[in-house]
Amino acid sequence: MTATTILSLMAELSGTALGTEPHTAEGVHDYLSAGGYRDLAHPERLLEHIADSGLRGRGGAGFPAAVKLRAVRDGGAPPVVVANGEEGEPGSVKDRWLLRARPHLVLDGLAHAAAITGATRGCVYLSDPAAGNAVRRALAEHEQPLPIEIVETPHTYVAGEESAVVRRINGGPALPTAKPPRPFERGVDDRPTLVSNVETLARIALIASRPDVRRRTAGSTLVTLSGGGDGDVLAEVPYGVSLRSLATLQGTHEPPGALMGGLFGGLIGAACLDLPLEPEALRAARTAVGCGAIRFLGAGECPVSVASDAVDHLAAESARQCGVCVAGTGSIRDTLHALHLGTAAPDALAKLLRWSEGLPGRGACGLLDAAAGNAGSLLRTFPDITRAHLDSACPSCAATPRGRGLSVPVPEISPSPATPVPALKGTP
Repeated sequence: MTATTILSLMAELSGTALGTEPHTAEGVHDYLSAGGYRDLAHPERLLEHIADSGLRGRGGAGFPAAVKLRAVRDGGAPPVVVANGEEGEPGSVKDRWLLRARPHLVLDGLAHAAAITGATRGCVYLSDPAAGNAVRRALAEHEQPLPIEIVETPHTYVAGEESAVVRRINGGPALPTAKPPRPFERGVDDRPTLVSNVETLARIALIASRPDVRRRTAGSTLVTLSGGGDGDVLAEVPYGVSLRSLATLQGTHEPPGALMGGLFGGLIGAACLDLPLEPEALRAARTAVGCGAIRFLGAGECPVSVASDAVDHLAAESARQCGVCVAGTGSIRDTLHALHLGTAAPDALAKLLRWSEGLPGRGACGLLDAAAGNAGSLLRTFPDITRAHLDSACPSCAATPRGRGLSVPVPEISPSPATPVPALKGTP
């Protein structure tokens, strides 16, 4: 597996999530000299800046950050703030890179979120050992304004879902729970809990240090690009850049389509590549930014094969606690696999259409929605190609190894000057 390249489309690297030296782990002295760990004395002013910036969460749902902060602040009991660094999407690396390379930026954002909400406890939630070591070093380098513990979890697709995060921190398994209540209402220790993606917190810290460019900060995002080109890319880009230009950045020229938002945004065709990377525009096109992971299809690559691999992964990662999810993802997986092999029954497309319309919203988390969305987007975007798989085996599918190209390696990072790593405490 080749190394992941780090690139930026930002005109100015200072004050960005990637920073000026993205291939080197950032120590506390560099972070302080760049304006990090600013005064926490004016949280209400910072909240106003966050609201004015239009910052939305970067974990996938894109919920307005200021609204979520206010809901936790106004929840009654002293809140808990959680930096969610558990990256379940196989095609995304931004969260693990942030925790490995810029842990002080994430911790700074967590401290500001605590000041805004009045939280008295903080957690960093992750499964990546290298990220855990980087955060422990950062905690040893700089004293935080509230107690912060690292909570480790086994890596699964659903472990980063916010109710699963709360359940794990409370000592249980990292499995989603029924809602309501949602964590902002009752979460860790039954207290109002902010579960915030680490990139969201990083951008809160950037807004705190440079409120004058807050809209630029909120209007840019980290994306993980992979697929049929020269290699994988972690990039920071402004909203509004076209998907086609991102394909060129990654090295895939004139792709026939893409798998959007990790495994959640479904498939789009070549006609959608001129769309801007912008949440509302993509939502109108029935797709999503999601976690910012985009896998471009290579020339001649069959979308049936890509959809089959995506749903196969989702079915394997099901928490297996909702019967409708186990049955639904399994049925979609088996039907897409049969299409991939050219052995599908004549009613396969009708079944996929029925499942794509009837299954979303019926599970405890979004996994079933993602499986149904992949099936629906395949039928909607590539109807002729999909229908042809009922007549005979597809040569492209036959030549494509199953499971190829879903995972992306985290970019290589040079270490900062060594700091002893303290023993891990407080992990359930």
